[in-house]
Amino acid sequence: MEIAKVHITDDKVISGNARRILMISPEPFMEPRGTPFSVFNRAKALLAMGYEVDLVTYPIGEQVSLPGLHIYRTPSVPFIRKVKIGPSLAKVPLDMLLFLTAFWRLCLRRYRFLHTHEEAGLMGVVLALFFGCKHLYDMHSDLGQQMSNFAVTKNPLLIGCVTVIQKLIVRRADAVIAICPDLETAVRRIAPRKPVYMIENLAVDEDLPQADADAVQRLRQQLEPGDGPILVYTGTFESYQGIDLVLRSAVIVQKVFPTARYVFVGGKPEQVEKQRLLAQELGIAEMVRFTGQRPLAEMPQYMALADILLSPRSGGTNTPLKLYTYLRTGKPILATAILSHTQILTPDMAALVAPTPEGLAQGAIELLQDREKARRLGEHGRQVAEEQYSWPAFMEKNRRAYAGFTGIPATPAVTSPDAIMPAVILSAAKNPHSPHADSSLRSE
Repeated sequence: MEIAKVHITDDKVISGNARRILMISPEPFMEPRGTPFSVFNRAKALLAMGYEVDLVTYPIGEQVSLPGLHIYRTPSVPFIRKVKIGPSLAKVPLDMLLFLTAFWRLCLRRYRFLHTHEEAGLMGVVLALFFGCKHLYDMHSDLGQQMSNFAVTKNPLLIGCVTVIQKLIVRRADAVIAICPDLETAVRRIAPRKPVYMIENLAVDEDLPQADADAVQRLRQQLEPGDGPILVYTGTFESYQGIDLVLRSAVIVQKVFPTARYVFVGGKPEQVEKQRLLAQELGIAEMVRFTGQRPLAEMPQYMALADILLSPRSGGTNTPLKLYTYLRTGKPILATAILSHTQILTPDMAALVAPTPEGLAQGAIELLQDREKARRLGEHGRQVAEEQYSWPAFMEKNRRAYAGFTGIPATPAVTSPDAIMPAVILSAAKNPHSPHADSSLRSE
């Protein structure tokens, strides 16, 4: 594995140009999971628009090679080799080093534009004030809500402090990118006059080839699902993802479709074991298959295997990254009717049900009984994905956002993501032993 290199030309202040962006990402980069994927696609879009990107990020992650992208990693912290999804104590020392590294980059080069992600928005507020940069905040989530979703704390005072910080970031930024409608609404509520651009994420398999028929057949032989219908879930096994709801719903589905099988792709070993034990307690062990975390390159095969794709979240407002991938497949989607889903899914795109075992069971049974309805939902979902969530649509939204933020007319963009696809994504995807080869389509 190639180690990321810091490319510092010399130790004097360099006069930057208007098309060079300093981007700060408090994430392992690159890892195939929600926010790192979003950071990668944002950088790729900026490169396609003629910008250069200096990315300051953690010392963890696969190396990425893109013309015009320069990665500056923080020093390593002893004993920190991984950073889990969501807030964690490991982020405290890493974020301190991230701020210092970004500060040093600004001492070495004059940047006119600063682009921050997640909690690095607070760093952006300080750095923009100190160095006189314009600051664009890329808002991937509600930081206060993260504290609750990931069970970091239930202390209302601490959550309140994080919420105050979130408001400060939004109010002091020159512009904000929101990745879903709920976050756009939150920004407008905090700062009604703030320029805000809503840019949804891309499907993570945008650059992967279609499923190979032989590979799908091998996967079927490996999983041994029988001849019945297959319902597939991909993603993490965090509590809010609703895996337990699906398993409990399978008890009901089994009575109507005894040959149905559920395939769960993703999850850490200890999380998978917990759900496996629940399946045994419920008496449905024969109905379910747990694959654990799988390489990204295998995702088209799992999608092709599915008769129904599942997104059973029980709470939250951020749109799951997996939905954009699901929509591209043309397969029917069964999702819970919560804001996380309904802000992009409509009843003519997916079966939307109550976030209960009974609701998920009823939705699955109806889709399996009415195959024509399932086909219509899948086909309409694919059409919406092509029109609204494709690379050209993504590029157009980014062009508008950056033209508004910088005041610089956008140059013609690369129309295909393949033209600047880095080797790291395919490398990690093809290597199931890579520590960063998790397929889970995770949304942080």
